[in-house]
Amino acid sequence: MSEPASEPSAQSEPAERAFTPAFPLDVAGVLAPLRRGYADPAFRRTEDGVTWLAANTRDGPGTLALRRPGGEVRASAWGPGATALLDGVPALLGAHDDDSDFTAHHPLVADLRRRMPALRLGSTGRVWDLLVPSILEQKVTGYEARRSWRDLCRRFGEPAPGPVPDGMRVPPTPRAILSIADWEWHRAGVDGARRRALVAAAHAAHRLERAATLRGKPGRDLLRTVPGIGFWTAAEVAQRAWGDADAISVGDFHIPSIVGYALLGRKLDDVGMLEVLAPYAPHRHRVVRYLEAAGVSRPRFGPRFSPRDYREM
Repeated sequence: MSEPASEPSAQSEPAERAFTPAFPLDVAGVLAPLRRGYADPAFRRTEDGVTWLAANTRDGPGTLALRRPGGEVRASAWGPGATALLDGVPALLGAHDDDSDFTAHHPLVADLRRRMPALRLGSTGRVWDLLVPSILEQKVTGYEARRSWRDLCRRFGEPAPGPVPDGMRVPPTPRAILSIADWEWHRAGVDGARRRALVAAAHAAHRLERAATLRGKPGRDLLRTVPGIGFWTAAEVAQRAWGDADAISVGDFHIPSIVGYALLGRKLDDVGMLEVLAPYAPHRHRVVRYLEAAGVSRPRFGPRFSPRDYREM
């Protein structure tokens, strides 16, 4: 960061800094994995090109706004967590991502790497805000998970600090999650298994933040000590919290087929995916990210999976 922060005032004056990346940077592409659907209450990208993020930090809630009028990224932040969010901007935008030992073993991967030199893996440095939506996404459709995420943020998250776009909320804190009554979980469409995992994670939230410091497999293993957090959930958090380039979302409904059809022209299961991606270690997730960013998808052969309505059960 090239400029010192100014302190936010009671009149919602932002703290501000500028960051000039020393590498090609696609801001929208780097931040895309943080967005949980078009109407995510904690993430917005407005028509003027500003990206807004609401988050919980060690110092409290905060809002971060990023704009890039030229070569530098201008960052503004509000709330008790403003300084922490500004401190994290370089890592958030991929400044700590190191792909210097990456080798492409497939022509498509080599082509995508050549076409997308500005795609990097960002790191929020925070675990809790990523755990909640990742647990909500366990074994349900994206539509179901996003609806539950919006509902929990709107009813149990604080209003995002600052002059934010309408409806922005900070994700619910561990204390807020522990306050949710059974009927309110039901209203949000969250079944018993995911509810229990969220409650267990809320009880362990403080120690789980250490995963972002441990990083890699040790960090993922720490997350998996919580009942209800398995390989898939730990990988989804690791990819975003510390930019884990090797964290594969084993158990994902779509990713093995995406990898299989993209690289071999046929469907794969988890075992086959891991075999195909093995030469890319420690950058297996980076390959998946290239494929996702390029819009590669598996062929559709049947009807979409129908979401369940737990409010009627």
